[in-house]
Amino acid sequence: MRILYFGSYDPNYARNRVLIDGLRQNDVEVIECRDDSPGFSKFVKLYRKHKELKNKYDVMVVGFLGQQIVPFARFITRKPIIFDAFLSLYDSNVFDRKTVKRRSIRAFYYWILDWLSMRLADIVLFDTDQHIKYASKEFGININKFRRIWIGASDNVFYPMPKSNSEEFLVIFHGAFIPLQGIEYILKAAKICEKDGIHFLIIGDGQEKKKMIRLSDKLGLKNVEFVGFMSQEWIREKIARADVCLGIFGDTQKTQRVIPNKVYECLAMQKPVITADTPAARELFDENDIMLVKAANQESLAAAIIRLKKNPELMSKIAVNGFNKFKNKASPRVLGGELKDIISEFK
Repeated sequence: MRILYFGSYDPNYARNRVLIDGLRQNDVEVIECRDDSPGFSKFVKLYRKHKELKNKYDVMVVGFLGQQIVPFARFITRKPIIFDAFLSLYDSNVFDRKTVKRRSIRAFYYWILDWLSMRLADIVLFDTDQHIKYASKEFGININKFRRIWIGASDNVFYPMPKSNSEEFLVIFHGAFIPLQGIEYILKAAKICEKDGIHFLIIGDGQEKKKMIRLSDKLGLKNVEFVGFMSQEWIREKIARADVCLGIFGDTQKTQRVIPNKVYECLAMQKPVITADTPAARELFDENDIMLVKAANQESLAAAIIRLKKNPELMSKIAVNGFNKFKNKASPRVLGGELKDIISEFK
């Protein structure tokens, strides 16, 4: 079976790279047809590229971000379409990032895009069952149309590396500065951890970064360093130096529905990870392979960090168990095999 990976997706974005590499590792032939030109021109170029390939594939996968692409794809092909929705534009922009007002025209536009793209696809992919339940209820889509594929991480980029010797106990977070992440709770936890000689490196950019730097200054933090986004390889080197890695801790509804990419990346490097105890996290993890703490609660987060610092055996146990969970459940090869099985439903 031959797959056409189609759209304006970023081939280097973790979600797309993991699934494409995973399919190829499972001996699935993947043809890529993509164009990220601005405006309407990308549809013209995609149409021309697809015209050359329309008889050369069996199933189309519309890669993330693809809400605008699916209606166009449905117009130009009668082949089965698998849409990797991955997230809801409406939920992300209106309720999580809060960059769009709920009853605005733009919010309605995002809702329609989500609804129409899921409606027109034959199968829709999300990263957790919690995300699937939300999308099915919010957009009125039959839940039997959805399939779950974990996010995973590229294990040719993120893998166990020797830790450099350092007397500094380092905690790392990397990600976008958006409400989902709960960076304010990380900073408040850092304040609690000051007396224990624990240092924090916070990597990333985004809408709340200036606000978080102001909060850091207000708290008088001396044990926190902010760094902008760098290459995956640079982030990998920093994770290799870390003693503990952090997931998400926000108080938004989306926090309850996702397991972020950073969690998988750090587990792939055999690092102990702390993240919020949510229904989504519990779909894959338990206390044996990850540290689960109360969401939006700096005291709970700080207590977990201090506990790990004082218990190297627990750190090692969680790191090994988390790595094994990643390898057995969320590596590209495993996820590619699961997507291959989904594609095989069309035989």
